[in-house]
Amino acid sequence: MKVVYKLALAGLFAAFLSACTAGGDPVDVKPIEHDSDWYSSAKQPSSGDGKSSAGDPSSSESGNGGERDSSIYNLLRWVEFQGGKAKVNSVEFSFSAYSVSATEVTQAAYAEAMGGMPDQPKDAPENPVVNVSWFDAVLFCNELSKSMGLDTAYVYSSVGDKNYLQNLEINYGVESFRLATEIEWEIAAHGGTNTMFYWGTDKASDFVYYGQTSGPTRVGSYPPNPYGLFDMAGNVAEWVNDWYGAFPTKAMDNYTGATSGTARVVRGGGWSDPIKDCAPDVRAKKDPLYTAPTLGFRVVYSRGLL
Repeated sequence: MKVVYKLALAGLFAAFLSACTAGGDPVDVKPIEHDSDWYSSAKQPSSGDGKSSAGDPSSSESGNGGERDSSIYNLLRWVEFQGGKAKVNSVEFSFSAYSVSATEVTQAAYAEAMGGMPDQPKDAPENPVVNVSWFDAVLFCNELSKSMGLDTAYVYSSVGDKNYLQNLEINYGVESFRLATEIEWEIAAHGGTNTMFYWGTDKASDFVYYGQTSGPTRVGSYPPNPYGLFDMAGNVAEWVNDWYGAFPTKAMDNYTGATSGTARVVRGGGWSDPIKDCAPDVRAKKDPLYTAPTLGFRVVYSRGLL
């Protein structure tokens, strides 16, 4: 398995936001050990040529044959992981192929999908959208899936106050867009490195937007990690899919988190956090209705967990 970088048609970066605010519960996660087949085969991002491929939902073979509107999808860059194994806290996790948006969801992408957005610190289309709950992020994922003619991963009976989704279930078996599982997010965030931060011992402020007081900045303003992913540390923290719970102590295939809970996981650290909270193995937890100007999300595309 290898990592393939793909550039969508448009050159605009779309940022997906999620905030890891202070006060989260960190855990001791050892450096990730990667299966050499995909780790050593990582490629650098290539320039976009407008062509689709087998891992691309804009391909004519993708989806359920529904009508496609790629205006949202085309705002995004994607990094594809073709499946493999990784160790987190000495536990081996096998995972199916998935693609990750190279940036956090931007105000522009969110407004395109949802027809509006919550109040933002300032009107800046290429900044990550913030003040979004976990449910807001989920509804965005569903809209992106529908725009590409795909099934939706999130199924519910009705939408309540503050976009609370009644009787919510997550179908991991369908081809769709969704939030990353915690394992998928951490594999991507480490960028194939075995150090605490992907930039090693270099000056953190050259790579991360953190410890600020003025709000988020434009996505992609700082260098990407070795996998070509921007702002996996800092700018805004990011919602992930899982209920917050303890990591397994035995090998798991396509682990999707605790089966139930009261809080969803937040990763990556935000613009106001200290650098220690931006490390890829630091976890935080928030009520899924929680919103903050430090919190956003990014999206993954999956053909389904095998």
